[in-house]
Amino acid sequence: MKRSSFFNVSRNNKKGIILLSLITLVIIFTPRILSLLNFNSDFDAESFPVENWNTKSFERKTEFTSYKSKKSYNSRYSIPTQKFDPNQYSQSDWMKLGLSIKQANVVLKFTKRGIYSNEDLKKIFVIPDDLFELIKDSTFYPDKLQKDFTAKFEKIEVKKELLEINSATEEQLIEIKGIGNFFAKQIIKKREELGGFYNKSQLMEVWKMDEEKFGNIESSIYIDSKLIRKISINDASIDELKKHPYIRWNIANSIVKMREQKNGFHSIEELKESVIITEEKFQKIKPYISL
Repeated sequence: MKRSSFFNVSRNNKKGIILLSLITLVIIFTPRILSLLNFNSDFDAESFPVENWNTKSFERKTEFTSYKSKKSYNSRYSIPTQKFDPNQYSQSDWMKLGLSIKQANVVLKFTKRGIYSNEDLKKIFVIPDDLFELIKDSTFYPDKLQKDFTAKFEKIEVKKELLEINSATEEQLIEIKGIGNFFAKQIIKKREELGGFYNKSQLMEVWKMDEEKFGNIESSIYIDSKLIRKISINDASIDELKKHPYIRWNIANSIVKMREQKNGFHSIEELKESVIITEEKFQKIKPYISL
């Protein structure tokens, strides 16, 4: 078979191919033609409100833009859930409204001094106008005069009632925070031995008293030195003198001998003439002696 004979088509075959092509084109384009005919027959260009279409399209576009803007606006700042006094808001409260931690701290510096109107609030430069517009209708403020009065009243220190240690009973001592039954008894015991306290620091001489315990009670007591029981150096015997915790036998003996030599003391300062009574010892016993 020759190669050229393969491409030879008879007349009848050519007609069949052409007919088949026409039928295929009709099948493909018929639905599209019918669709165009139906659209043109139903559509009335003159009756369609072009102006209304443009207006509605614009309105929808504007509404969408407004919604988008509002959504962005609200996503940054929050509206307070209830009315509030800006002076009472904490750092976390301001941050919940949308401020940064630095902005919140700046606001607190202003509110610490007190603000009394939305005008004062608006002057706080770190509060954006957008946030101010959101919160301005939710604020309320204290009366300035009332707040000033309250602040002054809070500064008035209520004088604490102190307990006089040289006359206090055991029951009164127990009422002081830090003093129980044990220390109340020990304080009174030491007070009787000394004849009274002339200095708060003498409480450290109380048995088992430490600095922590002393620090707890120091601010709750005071001392009336007029209540100290004194010993007359012109009348007391050696035995009476040496009973005092600060006066040993040798000092008591020295006092009595000096008294006999002087035919009585005319001044307490004369005790410093004794070679065994140092300045420190003299100052320690001085509150407990008299002529």
